[in-house]
Amino acid sequence: MNRYGTLLRAALVVGAASAALAGCGMMSKANVASFGGTMNAASEVPPNMTRGSGMAEAWLNRDTNVLKYKITYTGLSGPATAAHFHGPAPAGANAGVVLPFSNAASPIEGEATLTPAQAADLSAGKWYANVHTAANPGGEIRGQLLPKM
Repeated sequence: MNRYGTLLRAALVVGAASAALAGCGMMSKANVASFGGTMNAASEVPPNMTRGSGMAEAWLNRDTNVLKYKITYTGLSGPATAAHFHGPAPAGANAGVVLPFSNAASPIEGEATLTPAQAADLSAGKWYANVHTAANPGGEIRGQLLPKM
């Protein structure tokens, strides 16, 4: 009975260690990159004088190119009339819309599958989130999406 108990414990320890190692392998295969950007009026091109602020967050699964995002904001001059990701452009430059959001009300949450070129631009820090209002149709607040370390 003692020998059986020792063998059983050893088998359980080996099984648990194998499961833990397999779990670690699965975590590394997730390959998710995180991005974030503080949104404000000073980041707009050209800047404006509104007091709105917000946060843009995004997570890209590099294996599938599925992007999940969340944008929150407050203090705009009025209701948001549109919101979307723009790119490719570095901070201080403007670009066209690459991913419109179906709803501009905060919080904005969603997901989309990116092309390889879009994923590369996002990863290079060339995407930004923009929220527009009637008072600022070109954009009231903007946040450059930069990789989080």
